Amino acid sequence: MNEKYWVGFSSIEEIDSSFIIALFEYFGDIERAYNADMDELINFSAQSSGFYKKRLDKFLNHRKTLDLDKTYEEVLKRDIKILTYEDKKYPYMLKNISDPPAVLYYKGNPFDCNLDRTLAIVGSRRMSRNAQDSLKKVMSGLAGTDLCIVSGLATGADTAAHRFALDNGLKTIGIIGGGLDNLYPTSNKTMFEEIINGRGAVMTEYYHSFEPLPFRFPQRNRIVSGLSYGTLVVEAALKSGALITANLTLEQGRELMCIPGLITNPNTAGIYKLLKTGAHMVTDSDDILDALKWTINKQMPLFDENNSDKSNISEDEAKILSAVEIEPKSFDEIQKITNINIDNLLMNLTNLELLGFVEQTAGDRYKKTTI
Repeated sequence: MNEKYWVGFSSIEEIDSSFIIALFEYFGDIERAYNADMDELINFSAQSSGFYKKRLDKFLNHRKTLDLDKTYEEVLKRDIKILTYEDKKYPYMLKNISDPPAVLYYKGNPFDCNLDRTLAIVGSRRMSRNAQDSLKKVMSGLAGTDLCIVSGLATGADTAAHRFALDNGLKTIGIIGGGLDNLYPTSNKTMFEEIINGRGAVMTEYYHSFEPLPFRFPQRNRIVSGLSYGTLVVEAALKSGALITANLTLEQGRELMCIPGLITNPNTAGIYKLLKTGAHMVTDSDDILDALKWTINKQMPLFDENNSDKSNISEDEAKILSAVEIEPKSFDEIQKITNINIDNLLMNLTNLELLGFVEQTAGDRYKKTTI
């Protein structure tokens, strides 16, 4: 079975996908590449002008001691599925980037997702509340569609993207920066389980035992953007992983989109740089569809604030909603704007929270929800 030779190659940490695929394309068969004799490998090295010499030496050293069958069985016994570069199911969009992964290990079912409607969402790991609310608003407009959201299962924007996808009935694919034995961050374990149990897939190019080392996350980013027709950046500082993914998106010839944010937030400096150089501005879901030239049949969102029943709210509650429409306000600020007495204001705010129309934020301020 050819699959185990792909796994054997990818289980060696000191070599990478570009080397494995170069060998495969040179020999035309992965088993032949793995078992090539010294003369054949010297000819391969000469053809590549010695570019792969160090990685070839590492491969030869490991091949002497590597138990190929055991290495392969370790993957299977963990119920990890394998997708190789030569597999007919290998995603078309990913295969067409300059450095596609040689092997993808996954749990869940990526083929239950619409791989012709993939949107990457990336951003700051220290995502602001404003950015979270903006993304929530944008994604609520995609509820019930067949779009698939791709992100990196990291903290911040990645977590928000996957969470909002799940909440809006969208499939989602998480690309992680380590092996499937080493989920990072561990705080996303519950989300990981939710995704792989019928809501999408979690994928990686790394053998299950590989640790999520820092250098692997920038490598992971090319898969996030490469699997997708476009990338939406929520927040990005001038030096950030999100900006790296944005640049990869452009290099891969895909559409780049940005949600604008507060100009006082340093994490939006990268956003405005991208917008000034031609990225599409996104303020609602239609902007995404226009940028990608997608026509889709939208079903009714799970919850649409425009259709939510506000007919039963009182006149005082309407005043409160108007007061917090634009930005969060403190209790005293709301009282000053509405002139509602303190006891009634407390009662009305509590009722609006229970109805889901307002919520408290940091600093005991109240804001209108963006459900």
